[in-house]
Amino acid sequence: MNSRLRELIQQLGEAIHESVIESEQIAGVVQDIRKHGFDVLLMLEATIGLNEVSSKESDEETEEGSEEAPFTQTDRDWLRSLRISVEGDYEEEEPEEGE
Repeated sequence: MNSRLRELIQQLGEAIHESVIESEQIAGVVQDIRKHGFDVLLMLEATIGLNEVSSKESDEETEEGSEEAPFTQTDRDWLRSLRISVEGDYEEEEPEEGE
């Protein structure tokens, strides 16, 4: 994945975050919940899926044998820190004892 695409994905994550924290509707509901004596912890998860659109440019890259992975480990770690999962990047979870 090129640096411009990484930058755009980062901007998307930031835009989602900004839209949530600036939402008057969300702020109003949170305020109502607090009036009822509860503190609110809001955690959202966003999944961003990218499908490359077929074009001459992408065909040329394929012909050149570009084998670059779509995300580096650093990319995946950063996306996880934003609670964004990457398709095909699901780690197998060990079942807890007693399950």
